[in-house]
Amino acid sequence: MAVVLAIDAGTTGVRTVAVDAGGAVRGLAYREFAQHFPRPGWVEHDADDIFDAVRTTLSEVVEGLDGETVVAIGITNQRETVVVWDRTTGRPLHRAIVWQDRRTAARCDDLRVAGVEPLVRTRTGLVLDPYFSATKLEWLLREGGVPADERLAFGTVESWVLWNLTGVHATEPSNASRTMLFDIDTGTWSDELLELFGIPRACLPDVRPSSGRLGITDPTRAAGLRVPVAGMAGDQQAALFGQACFTPGMTKNTYGTGSFVLVNLGDSHPAPVAGLLTSVAWQLGDAVTYAMEGSIFVTGAAVQWLRDGLGLIDAASDAGPLAASVPDPDGVVFVPAFTGLGSPHFDPYARGAMFGLTRGSTRAHVVRAVVESMAWQTADVVDAIVAATGRPIAELRVDGGASAMDVLCQFQADVLGVTVRRPATTETTSLGAAYLAGIAEGVWASPGEAAAAWHEEAVFVPTPLPRFDQRRADWRRGVERARDWATTDTAP
Repeated sequence: MAVVLAIDAGTTGVRTVAVDAGGAVRGLAYREFAQHFPRPGWVEHDADDIFDAVRTTLSEVVEGLDGETVVAIGITNQRETVVVWDRTTGRPLHRAIVWQDRRTAARCDDLRVAGVEPLVRTRTGLVLDPYFSATKLEWLLREGGVPADERLAFGTVESWVLWNLTGVHATEPSNASRTMLFDIDTGTWSDELLELFGIPRACLPDVRPSSGRLGITDPTRAAGLRVPVAGMAGDQQAALFGQACFTPGMTKNTYGTGSFVLVNLGDSHPAPVAGLLTSVAWQLGDAVTYAMEGSIFVTGAAVQWLRDGLGLIDAASDAGPLAASVPDPDGVVFVPAFTGLGSPHFDPYARGAMFGLTRGSTRAHVVRAVVESMAWQTADVVDAIVAATGRPIAELRVDGGASAMDVLCQFQADVLGVTVRRPATTETTSLGAAYLAGIAEGVWASPGEAAAAWHEEAVFVPTPLPRFDQRRADWRRGVERARDWATTDTAP
């Protein structure tokens, strides 16, 4: 039996998944890696840790296969995170600067004052925010001691993984469109933006279609495999693909470290919309599909914080049952702006806050407030998307680790007033990467055939939410009070 392996290099860990032609998962391995927080608002990864986790999970899955033949590998990844390395030695030149990192917030402010944002919005579909790669790379070149010479290679995480597996320095449009350096209309790196940020074109990866042969793995670095890497996409676009959202208007939300609401826009996109992002969803051959996105910085990461920072739960899986043990948070509102607020606010100076605590507040109420914050943030984004497109969403397809919580999915349906559908296989990010690679190598003839195995596991129909207007107003008050809190924290 033929299988495609998907490597999902996420923000807190790497998973490798084996997918057969029917879309069934035949093997899975996961490995976390360390998070580094050298200063408030700074988040870094060791790029070697990421690839070590790739090799470990790849080996575990390959060893567990029973007669299956690996025909291709797909890669999906945390987006915007900047990796720089030496082409000659292959060694990282600095820790990777993670998408959550806020160190360039002041630089973005300066560029905004200088009138640069309209250029960025027009060329890239993004906003001027430290979330994206360009100012991170600029910082590495100006402040991080990284030499801008012919040996320098820049990439986001999929490029780093591809380089280590195959020796090829390449990316594809869904990831390139998140760097703030890529013109989404011409499909090329923007000379204007490269000049603005002082980034040499020679350090950038080649941009190739999302589905197509990118390179052949080195068996010594890929668990003995010599197979094509034939598909790549940023994690959220891969999830949109894996959720079979192929028709314009179809919408999904992934509840991961952050949450990301994407709607398929088809083969064209509107002018930039305040608070929302326009990116390339994928490129198949010469055909480009666009997506509108609302990016929420912290959702699942708040559950990690409950576990690791506060010790309120022993495992992330405890959050759902504990939240469901109370009917509501009893007036507690939690705003998880640990690294600022993403869509639709894009406030890098916001910080996490909790309101409404009383002596009657319990551990369950706090956990419930954290879980509900995921749904409230999603509702803010969906409202912005509906306003921008003029078309209400018909349903929301959900995936990601936190979507396993029935209490979250039901509350999300109640807040949005639309049906929420959870697929039988929630590894949709990995499925999307596997489908992109498998289509290139003939495992599936088309996206429709690849996604024919999509089935829902649970459906959550909206029910009336008591005191909805008051609770929504309390949430909005909390967000406003958390905004613009850390006005000087990004100074080096």
